[in-house]
Amino acid sequence: MSVLVTGAAGYVGWAVVHELLARGEQVVALVHDQAPVFPDGVEVRHADLTDRAAVSEAVRGTDGVCHLAGLARARTGSGQPTRYYAVNVTGTVHLLDAMAAETDRTGRPGRLVFASTSTVYGRPDGAPVPETAPRDLIHAYAASKAACEDLIGWQAATGLLGATILRIFNAAGGTAGRADRDPTRIVPHTVAAAAGDAAPLRINGDGTAVRDFVHVKDVATAFALALGATSPGAHAVYNLGAHPAAVRDVVEAVERLTGRPVPRSHGPAVADEARFLVADTSAITAELGWAPASTGLDELVADQWRIAHRAGSVR
Repeated sequence: MSVLVTGAAGYVGWAVVHELLARGEQVVALVHDQAPVFPDGVEVRHADLTDRAAVSEAVRGTDGVCHLAGLARARTGSGQPTRYYAVNVTGTVHLLDAMAAETDRTGRPGRLVFASTSTVYGRPDGAPVPETAPRDLIHAYAASKAACEDLIGWQAATGLLGATILRIFNAAGGTAGRADRDPTRIVPHTVAAAAGDAAPLRINGDGTAVRDFVHVKDVATAFALALGATSPGAHAVYNLGAHPAAVRDVVEAVERLTGRPVPRSHGPAVADEARFLVADTSAITAELGWAPASTGLDELVADQWRIAHRAGSVR
């Protein structure tokens, strides 16, 4: 199967590219600017998702799409709502139109796996959240992802494609020589702070807020499984989480595994941040057979530290 991976140069996209290659798929990497050096056998195509014609050309000749491209910083999105909609929603519309045109051309409905986010749940009530829980769209980023989810569901209902939506909680760790470098996310920021490569970690509240972490390799596995299970007209939504941990647990793990202190400061809790956001993953386990191969938070932190150290970023 020929699979287009949008956002292939990104942290999760990179892992998905390598997972699909390992499974023998033909991978087409879509990037919008300078591309990293992909493994042999990966075809690189260039397009900005806001360019309808370029997206149409990029989709041509592919059987499926793993859609990971887009803007993905929740706090930034609140200050730039029109930009987040222009890129995330309009880009997804262009992709869906291109896939529909390819279906018309070949007579074969395409397969789509979309990277959504746990932030569509907003501030749930303190129990692991199932996919059936109501969405609570508390910022523009979550709203843009929810709009994409809705568009994809309606498009799948036409029979022009089959679609799976993966609501990723907190991807972490590293694979294929790449770790997360986004300083807005807690694991890379905490490791970088311990390494002396970032400002002190700012903890909002008392550090007891719980998040659900999942290894990026396990996320990539879920994309591959979902792609294989998708069928025309079908539409499924799954959570992806694995290892719940409090913010202070992340700090403790980084200090213990690196032997270095994590410089940090404390501030008041942020009103729109959930106190407990953990995935109920029983659906994806039962229906796709997915289960995390990673062993826990320590593995994610150790991977982040090892890859950062190998890259020479640890002082």
